[in-house]
Amino acid sequence: MSASLLRRGLELLEAPGRGEAPRGLQRGQNGPRAAAAARRRKRAPEPGRNKATVKGRVVKSAIEEYHKKKAVDHLRENLRYMLKRRFVANKAITEQVLAQNRGRKSKDQPPKKAAKKKPEGTVFTEQDFRKFEREYFGRP
Repeated sequence: MSASLLRRGLELLEAPGRGEAPRGLQRGQNGPRAAAAARRRKRAPEPGRNKATVKGRVVKSAIEEYHKKKAVDHLRENLRYMLKRRFVANKAITEQVLAQNRGRKSKDQPPKKAAKKKPEGTVFTEQDFRKFEREYFGRP
């Protein structure tokens, strides 16, 4: 609804004696002050409007952009979730996931575990040596 239609509707609904104010109380639009006031109103910029920007473009706040793009730390929630559950994953599956997330560089590879060496022992007993000595050297 336009402002003029609204004004006309209000004029029709007003009480008969209250239509117009006395001449001295009315805001006059004639005179030197009225022209200056009209010029000031015309010249007054809209609040928040920056003429240096492209028409229709909204100036973004750097702080709001920073907060939007700031990384969110989910560590506490994840720990609470993990500690709440008592489910333990299969070791083979865990190793597979770790292998997938590991890089190909040597610095990303875990240190190789050295296989435990069995203590070197002989298969021959002391009796076998004595028997061999007797047979080979001919000593009793």
